[in-house]
Amino acid sequence: MSTHAADPLAALAALPGVPDAVDSVRKAVDRVYGHRVMRRRSNEISSEAALRGARASAALSGADWALEEVRRRTDFGGDPEARTVGAALRLGVEVGQLLSIWRQSPLRVLARLHLVAAGDAADSVGRPRKAGESVDEPLIEAPLPSAAEVAARLDGLAELVVAGTSAPALVTAAVVHGELLALRPFTTYSGLVARSAERLVLIGSGLDPKAVCPAEVGHAELGRAAYVAAFDGYLSGTPQGMAQWIAHCGRAVELGVRESTAVCEALQRGAA
Repeated sequence: MSTHAADPLAALAALPGVPDAVDSVRKAVDRVYGHRVMRRRSNEISSEAALRGARASAALSGADWALEEVRRRTDFGGDPEARTVGAALRLGVEVGQLLSIWRQSPLRVLARLHLVAAGDAADSVGRPRKAGESVDEPLIEAPLPSAAEVAARLDGLAELVVAGTSAPALVTAAVVHGELLALRPFTTYSGLVARSAERLVLIGSGLDPKAVCPAEVGHAELGRAAYVAAFDGYLSGTPQGMAQWIAHCGRAVELGVRESTAVCEALQRGAA
Protein backbone atom coordinates (compact mmCIF):
# COMPACT_ATOMS: atom_id res chain seq x y z
CA MET A 1 0.00 0.00 0.00
CA SER A 2 1.60 3.23 -1.06
CA THR A 3 0.33 6.79 -1.24
CA HIS A 4 1.88 10.13 -0.45
CA ALA A 5 -1.11 11.80 1.22
CA ALA A 6 -0.61 13.21 4.71
CA ASP A 7 -3.20 10.74 5.97
CA PRO A 8 -3.13 7.93 3.39
CA LEU A 9 -5.82 5.89 5.14
CA ALA A 10 -8.20 8.85 5.06
CA ALA A 11 -7.54 9.17 1.34
CA LEU A 12 -8.58 5.53 0.88
CA ALA A 13 -11.76 6.20 2.84
CA ALA A 14 -12.86 8.62 0.12
CA LEU A 15 -12.58 6.10 -2.73
CA PRO A 16 -15.81 5.36 -4.64
CA GLY A 17 -17.92 2.80 -2.81
CA VAL A 18 -15.93 2.90 0.42
CA PRO A 19 -18.16 5.41 2.28
CA ASP A 20 -21.17 3.21 1.50
CA ALA A 21 -19.34 0.14 2.82
CA VAL A 22 -18.36 2.01 5.99
CA ASP A 23 -21.93 3.18 6.54
CA SER A 24 -23.35 -0.29 5.98
CA VAL A 25 -20.93 -1.82 8.50
CA ARG A 26 -21.69 0.86 11.08
CA LYS A 27 -25.43 0.22 10.82
CA ALA A 28 -24.96 -3.54 11.06
CA VAL A 29 -22.77 -3.24 14.15
CA ASP A 30 -25.23 -0.85 15.78
CA ARG A 31 -28.03 -3.36 15.22
CA VAL A 32 -26.29 -6.24 16.98
CA TYR A 33 -25.19 -3.98 19.84
CA GLY A 34 -28.80 -2.94 20.25
CA HIS A 35 -29.99 -6.53 20.63
CA ARG A 36 -31.58 -7.11 24.02
CA VAL A 37 -29.40 -10.19 24.69
CA MET A 38 -26.26 -8.06 24.30
CA ARG A 39 -27.28 -5.99 27.30
CA ARG A 40 -27.20 -9.01 29.62
CA ARG A 41 -24.97 -11.64 28.06
CA SER A 42 -22.37 -9.86 25.96
CA ASN A 43 -19.53 -11.92 27.47
CA GLU A 44 -21.13 -15.10 26.14
CA ILE A 45 -21.53 -13.55 22.71
CA SER A 46 -17.88 -12.42 22.75
CA SER A 47 -16.64 -15.91 23.68
CA GLU A 48 -18.73 -17.53 20.97
CA ALA A 49 -17.59 -14.95 18.41
CA ALA A 50 -13.95 -15.70 19.27
CA LEU A 51 -14.53 -19.43 18.83
CA ARG A 52 -16.36 -19.04 15.53
CA GLY A 53 -13.85 -16.50 14.26
CA ALA A 54 -10.97 -18.85 15.05
CA ARG A 55 -12.67 -21.75 13.29
CA ALA A 56 -13.24 -19.58 10.22
CA SER A 57 -9.72 -18.21 10.11
CA ALA A 58 -8.29 -21.72 10.37
CA ALA A 59 -10.57 -22.79 7.51
CA LEU A 60 -9.07 -20.07 5.30
CA SER A 61 -5.64 -21.46 6.17
CA GLY A 62 -6.62 -24.94 5.08
CA ALA A 63 -8.03 -26.48 8.28
CA ASP A 64 -11.77 -26.42 7.61
CA TRP A 65 -13.20 -28.17 10.67
CA ALA A 66 -16.82 -28.24 11.77
CA LEU A 67 -17.60 -25.84 14.60
CA GLU A 68 -18.60 -28.64 16.96
CA GLU A 69 -15.32 -30.45 16.30
CA VAL A 70 -13.41 -27.30 17.24
CA ARG A 71 -15.58 -26.92 20.34
CA ARG A 72 -15.11 -30.57 21.36
CA ARG A 73 -11.39 -31.06 20.80
CA THR A 74 -8.82 -30.45 23.51
CA ASP A 75 -5.68 -31.68 21.75
CA PHE A 76 -4.36 -29.50 18.93
CA GLY A 77 -0.77 -30.72 18.84
CA GLY A 78 -1.04 -33.46 16.26
CA ASP A 79 -1.23 -33.07 12.49
CA PRO A 80 -0.77 -29.74 10.66
CA GLU A 81 -4.54 -29.07 10.49
CA ALA A 82 -4.91 -29.56 14.24
CA ARG A 83 -1.98 -27.23 14.87
CA THR A 84 -3.54 -24.59 12.61
CA VAL A 85 -6.85 -24.77 14.49
CA GLY A 86 -5.01 -24.59 17.81
CA ALA A 87 -3.06 -21.56 16.61
CA ALA A 88 -6.26 -19.79 15.56
CA LEU A 89 -7.90 -20.51 18.91
CA ARG A 90 -4.92 -19.17 20.86
CA LEU A 91 -4.93 -16.01 18.76
CA GLY A 92 -8.64 -15.51 19.43
CA VAL A 93 -7.89 -15.39 23.15
CA GLU A 94 -4.72 -13.30 22.86
CA VAL A 95 -6.08 -10.42 20.76
CA GLY A 96 -8.02 -8.91 23.65
CA GLN A 97 -4.88 -8.75 25.77
CA LEU A 98 -2.97 -6.62 23.27
CA LEU A 99 -5.30 -3.70 22.64
CA SER A 100 -3.44 -1.23 24.85
CA ILE A 101 -0.09 -2.04 23.22
CA TRP A 102 -1.16 -1.91 19.56
CA ARG A 103 -1.28 1.86 19.07
CA GLN A 104 2.12 2.34 20.73
CA SER A 105 4.01 -0.68 19.41
CA PRO A 106 2.25 -2.56 16.61
CA LEU A 107 5.40 -4.50 15.63
CA ARG A 108 5.68 -5.82 19.17
CA VAL A 109 2.06 -6.95 18.97
CA LEU A 110 2.58 -8.70 15.64
CA ALA A 111 5.62 -10.51 17.04
CA ARG A 112 3.56 -11.59 20.05
CA LEU A 113 0.73 -12.82 17.84
CA HIS A 114 3.12 -14.97 15.84
CA LEU A 115 4.71 -16.34 19.01
CA VAL A 116 1.26 -17.31 20.32
CA ALA A 117 0.22 -18.83 17.01
CA ALA A 118 3.39 -20.86 16.57
CA GLY A 119 3.36 -22.11 20.12
CA ASP A 120 7.02 -23.11 20.12
CA ALA A 121 10.47 -21.63 20.57
CA ALA A 122 11.91 -22.14 17.09
CA ASP A 123 14.40 -19.50 15.98
CA SER A 124 12.02 -18.17 13.33
CA VAL A 125 9.16 -17.56 15.77
CA GLY A 126 8.13 -14.06 16.81
CA ARG A 127 10.21 -12.13 14.29
CA PRO A 128 9.99 -11.18 10.62
CA ARG A 129 11.49 -13.76 8.29
CA LYS A 130 15.08 -13.43 7.13
CA ALA A 131 16.46 -13.69 3.61
CA GLY A 132 16.41 -17.27 2.41
CA GLU A 133 13.83 -18.53 4.88
CA SER A 134 10.91 -20.38 3.34
CA VAL A 135 7.30 -19.41 3.93
CA ASP A 136 4.42 -21.79 4.61
CA GLU A 137 1.22 -19.86 3.89
CA PRO A 138 -1.69 -21.83 2.38
CA LEU A 139 -4.05 -20.06 -0.01
CA ILE A 140 -1.96 -16.97 -0.80
CA GLU A 141 0.23 -17.56 -3.85
CA ALA A 142 1.13 -13.97 -4.70
CA PRO A 143 4.81 -13.14 -5.25
CA LEU A 144 6.68 -13.04 -1.96
CA PRO A 145 8.36 -9.74 -1.06
CA SER A 146 12.01 -9.92 -0.06
CA ALA A 147 12.98 -9.87 3.62
CA ALA A 148 14.33 -6.33 3.17
CA GLU A 149 11.04 -5.15 1.66
CA VAL A 150 9.11 -6.84 4.46
CA ALA A 151 11.14 -4.98 7.09
CA ALA A 152 10.67 -1.63 5.36
CA ARG A 153 6.94 -2.06 4.80
CA LEU A 154 6.35 -3.30 8.34
CA ASP A 155 8.03 -0.14 9.59
CA GLY A 156 5.78 1.91 7.32
CA LEU A 157 2.67 0.11 8.55
CA ALA A 158 3.72 0.67 12.16
CA GLU A 159 4.23 4.37 11.48
CA LEU A 160 0.70 4.64 10.08
CA VAL A 161 -0.78 2.94 13.14
CA VAL A 162 1.19 4.99 15.65
CA ALA A 163 0.49 8.28 13.85
CA GLY A 164 -3.25 7.65 13.93
CA THR A 165 -5.78 8.48 11.27
CA SER A 166 -9.15 10.04 10.73
CA ALA A 167 -10.12 7.07 8.55
CA PRO A 168 -12.94 4.78 9.70
CA ALA A 169 -11.99 1.59 11.52
CA LEU A 170 -13.03 -0.58 8.57
CA VAL A 171 -10.47 1.11 6.29
CA THR A 172 -7.63 0.81 8.80
CA ALA A 173 -8.49 -2.81 9.56
CA ALA A 174 -8.65 -3.72 5.87
CA VAL A 175 -5.28 -2.13 5.15
CA VAL A 176 -3.59 -3.80 8.12
CA HIS A 177 -5.06 -7.15 7.04
CA GLY A 178 -4.14 -6.67 3.38
CA GLU A 179 -0.61 -5.47 4.04
CA LEU A 180 0.20 -8.39 6.33
CA LEU A 181 -1.20 -10.85 3.80
CA ALA A 182 0.86 -9.22 1.07
CA LEU A 183 4.06 -9.34 3.12
CA ARG A 184 3.60 -12.74 4.79
CA PRO A 185 6.19 -11.49 7.28
CA PHE A 186 6.53 -14.74 9.21
CA THR A 187 7.62 -18.18 8.13
CA THR A 188 4.27 -19.61 9.29
CA TYR A 189 0.76 -18.50 10.19
CA SER A 190 0.96 -15.04 8.58
CA GLY A 191 -2.64 -15.39 7.35
CA LEU A 192 -3.90 -16.16 10.86
CA VAL A 193 -1.93 -13.21 12.22
CA ALA A 194 -3.25 -10.89 9.49
CA ARG A 195 -6.87 -11.75 10.25
CA SER A 196 -6.26 -11.42 13.99
CA ALA A 197 -4.74 -7.99 13.43
CA GLU A 198 -7.80 -6.95 11.42
CA ARG A 199 -10.00 -7.98 14.31
CA LEU A 200 -7.75 -6.21 16.81
CA VAL A 201 -8.16 -2.96 14.89
CA LEU A 202 -11.94 -3.33 14.74
CA ILE A 203 -12.08 -3.89 18.51
CA GLY A 204 -9.51 -1.32 19.55
CA SER A 205 -10.95 1.41 17.35
CA GLY A 206 -14.23 1.33 19.23
CA LEU A 207 -16.26 -0.01 16.31
CA ASP A 208 -16.59 -3.41 18.00
CA PRO A 209 -15.40 -2.91 21.60
CA LYS A 210 -17.06 -6.09 22.90
CA ALA A 211 -15.52 -8.22 20.13
CA VAL A 212 -18.79 -9.63 18.83
CA CYS A 213 -18.34 -9.01 15.09
CA PRO A 214 -15.93 -11.71 13.85
CA ALA A 215 -14.88 -10.66 10.35
CA GLU A 216 -13.11 -14.01 9.94
CA VAL A 217 -16.51 -15.70 9.83
CA GLY A 218 -17.53 -13.49 6.95
CA HIS A 219 -14.28 -14.02 5.06
CA ALA A 220 -14.78 -17.77 5.29
CA GLU A 221 -18.45 -17.58 4.35
CA LEU A 222 -17.69 -15.48 1.28
CA GLY A 223 -15.27 -18.23 0.28
CA ARG A 224 -11.58 -18.71 -0.36
CA ALA A 225 -11.90 -17.80 -4.05
CA ALA A 226 -13.62 -14.48 -3.31
CA TYR A 227 -11.07 -13.76 -0.57
CA VAL A 228 -8.17 -14.26 -2.96
CA ALA A 229 -9.88 -12.26 -5.73
CA ALA A 230 -10.48 -9.31 -3.41
CA PHE A 231 -6.93 -9.56 -2.10
CA ASP A 232 -5.67 -9.35 -5.68
CA GLY A 233 -7.37 -5.95 -5.74
CA TYR A 234 -5.33 -4.89 -2.73
CA LEU A 235 -2.15 -6.15 -4.34
CA SER A 236 -2.88 -4.14 -7.48
CA GLY A 237 -2.62 -0.92 -5.47
CA THR A 238 -5.11 0.76 -7.81
CA PRO A 239 -7.94 2.86 -6.37
CA GLN A 240 -10.49 0.42 -7.76
CA GLY A 241 -8.62 -2.58 -6.36
CA MET A 242 -8.18 -1.03 -2.95
CA ALA A 243 -11.86 -0.09 -2.81
CA GLN A 244 -12.77 -3.66 -3.80
CA TRP A 245 -10.70 -5.07 -0.93
CA ILE A 246 -12.11 -2.64 1.64
CA ALA A 247 -15.67 -3.38 0.52
CA HIS A 248 -14.96 -7.12 0.74
CA CYS A 249 -13.73 -6.68 4.30
CA GLY A 250 -16.88 -4.68 5.04
CA ARG A 251 -19.08 -7.52 3.80
CA ALA A 252 -17.09 -9.92 5.96
CA VAL A 253 -17.75 -7.81 9.07
CA GLU A 254 -21.46 -7.67 8.23
CA LEU A 255 -21.59 -11.46 7.92
CA GLY A 256 -19.79 -11.71 11.25
CA VAL A 257 -22.49 -9.48 12.70
CA ARG A 258 -25.14 -11.75 11.23
CA GLU A 259 -23.48 -14.75 12.88
CA SER A 260 -23.48 -13.12 16.31
CA THR A 261 -27.04 -11.90 15.83
CA ALA A 262 -28.05 -15.52 15.24
CA VAL A 263 -26.27 -16.48 18.48
CA CYS A 264 -28.20 -13.73 20.28
CA GLU A 265 -31.46 -15.03 18.86
CA ALA A 266 -30.62 -18.59 19.93
CA LEU A 267 -29.83 -17.47 23.48
CA GLN A 268 -33.03 -15.44 23.58
CA ARG A 269 -35.10 -18.44 22.50
CA GLY A 270 -33.40 -20.55 25.15
CA ALA A 271 -34.23 -18.04 27.82
CA ALA A 272 -37.83 -17.66 26.71
